[in-house]
Amino acid sequence: MASTLGVLEALLRNPGAIATKLEVKQLLKALLKRPGAITSASEAKQLHAQILKHNPSSPLYTSTAICVYSNFKLLNQSICLFKTLQSPPSLAYKSIIKCYAVNGRFVESLASFVDMRASGNTPDHSVFPSVLKACAFLLDLRLGEAVHGCIIRLGMDIHLITGNALINMYAKLQSLAESEWRERDRRKVFDGMSQRTVDNLFSSQLSQESEDGVGISTNTVMKRFVDIFPQLGSCLDGRSRTGSGADSSVKKVFETMTTRDIISWNTVIAGNAQNGLHEDALAMVREMGGAGLKPDIFTLSAILPIFAQYVDVDKGREIHGYVIRYGFDKDLYVASSLINMYSRCARVEDSIRVFKITRERDTISWNSVIAGCVQNGMFDEGLRLFRQMLKDNIIPGSVSFSSIMPACAHLTTLNLGKQLHGYIMRCGFDDNVFISSSLVDMYAKCGHIRTAGWIFDGIKGRDMVSWTAMIMGCALHGYAEDAISLFEQMKLEGIRPNHVAITAILTACSHAGMIDEGRRYFDRMTEEYGIRPGLEHYAAMADLYSRKGKLNDAYQLISTMTTPTGTIWSLLLSACRVHKNVDLAEKVASKIFEVDPENIGARVLLSNIYANDGRWKEAAKVRMTMRNMGIRKNPACSWIEVKNKIHTFIADDKSHTLHDEINNALCELQEKMELAGYVADTSEVLHDVDDEQKKYLLYGHSERRAIAFGIMSTPAGTTIRVIKNIRICVDCHTAIKLISKIVGREIVVRDNSRFHHFRDGECSCGEYW
Repeated sequence: MASTLGVLEALLRNPGAIATKLEVKQLLKALLKRPGAITSASEAKQLHAQILKHNPSSPLYTSTAICVYSNFKLLNQSICLFKTLQSPPSLAYKSIIKCYAVNGRFVESLASFVDMRASGNTPDHSVFPSVLKACAFLLDLRLGEAVHGCIIRLGMDIHLITGNALINMYAKLQSLAESEWRERDRRKVFDGMSQRTVDNLFSSQLSQESEDGVGISTNTVMKRFVDIFPQLGSCLDGRSRTGSGADSSVKKVFETMTTRDIISWNTVIAGNAQNGLHEDALAMVREMGGAGLKPDIFTLSAILPIFAQYVDVDKGREIHGYVIRYGFDKDLYVASSLINMYSRCARVEDSIRVFKITRERDTISWNSVIAGCVQNGMFDEGLRLFRQMLKDNIIPGSVSFSSIMPACAHLTTLNLGKQLHGYIMRCGFDDNVFISSSLVDMYAKCGHIRTAGWIFDGIKGRDMVSWTAMIMGCALHGYAEDAISLFEQMKLEGIRPNHVAITAILTACSHAGMIDEGRRYFDRMTEEYGIRPGLEHYAAMADLYSRKGKLNDAYQLISTMTTPTGTIWSLLLSACRVHKNVDLAEKVASKIFEVDPENIGARVLLSNIYANDGRWKEAAKVRMTMRNMGIRKNPACSWIEVKNKIHTFIADDKSHTLHDEINNALCELQEKMELAGYVADTSEVLHDVDDEQKKYLLYGHSERRAIAFGIMSTPAGTTIRVIKNIRICVDCHTAIKLISKIVGREIVVRDNSRFHHFRDGECSCGEYW
């Protein structure tokens, strides 16, 4: 062998070197035993050149070259050589089957396997892992069972590698017991993959163009397979009738294996975990320990998501301790799983701590920690980490953008969102449906509903998320008819509404006062879609009744809930303030304090309701109770983004560097408004002061200061976008309508309920908010 390898090394160093036929023959025999001696694609091509030079017609030599090319995933070269063989030997078939599979050409891999059996060549254990992998990726349980039958007939089911491949295939197909699910999931797998179209499971063809242009399908492969083994086809049909499927096959294959390694155990554990059989997965981990095998990084990566889903941080910490004791904390997959587990358990600090001590970080670990921050409301930290990822030259992928876009949406940082949108387009991810859906959501929540609609219209293959994002965007901006139209169009395109879509359409009805439509959708969600009303649906309906002034209907609806929360009662309390129903407000407030005694918003609302009714003693009593409980009201704030900087305003706050200039701008606007007929509405000034003082208090509201600053700081014609943390008052609503007409600008204000688009003295809400 040593002398043979010496010849090989000499030939590879100097392709022009002269070698005898005997040396080449000895070399090829050595490579049959040790194909790994060829270490690069260029060496493989040089070997091919020697074969062509000395004996190009030898099936054995050609098969050896195919084997070497296959090891380097060189599909085109392998196919070209394979086609030169009139009667390919077993080695050539094994190599081409493997090469097709590793290059994602699963249908052709299976077709080559069928040809191999038809030609009389007997496969060995090295063939079946590729064939079973193809069945798993094609999501074809029936074909996988057929291959399993072939393995049993050949007596290879006891082989360790083949057994592991069988377990892996059945584990991946475990959730595909119903043919409808198989068809749906197959579409997901092949969506976007080149040269593939998906149709019905067996009645239609899943075709893929082969090199010579002949279409191959799983239907054809299965038919040819059963033609070769007719008795196997009837056997498989019998198994289907008795209900045997992938779920039981995993266990059966595992139990019949005479030898099991860590891969066998991990495959079963991971399959159970991914298919929701969490108890079974954890039981297998315990059994594995009893069999004398310790969990490795793959075991840990499989079971950590279980504790994340169950929000069991104590068990997760136990696993973390095991990870540290055995030195697995340096592994990227384990670290990413730990980061995700802590994030899902709302322990973001621990998640960030694990991330910081991880020496080598890849895109997955960065995405995990960023998504954890955003999902737990730490939007600024998520954006900081995203910027740091870019500084560390980590190229963001589609998941990165999907994770960070919600932060821009919640912080309403439009300029940053636009920058990310530009980056997404440069990276070529703008046709990704998940990213596009995030962009729709971001633009809608940042007040750019027209841009959101433009992006939505360009999405190909819109899914539930993209539809829901657009419907909710229209709802928040008050375009209820557009929201309903989209909802109905979504159903016509075959997408069944989920609970989020129902929430969106109920919100649209609520913001437009469409009470009949809202009732109809609420009733139909159970009758037509089988969705039980959740808290968010009751909240939307209660809000719809409350806005319409049907406070008693709202009260009755909430009372039918099993355990109404303080939040949903607070919706009705807020409506009691708008409609000045003090008696019901007291009744609702008592309900809130029963379930949430420290609800700040409810006590502030009750105090304001008393003050608005002139009951100053009761208002003062509520304020005193808050003071004694150590509860402080959050001040009303407004934000505006100018030149990539967020400016915050609080009523009558003098801390801004341009405080005097803002006051002067407000004075000028006030004069022009009064000339246009503005009269201050002091009914919602809840202080026991004279009218002049009330007018002054209105004059300093935070959203007016933010708007004045925006007018001063931006070019004429620029849209002003302001965010406010509480409901905009009636007087400010009137004032901003006039300001929009005076300065000739669109002013978009988002309060804690919805968007208001002020233009030419009118508001998009139609005076209904």
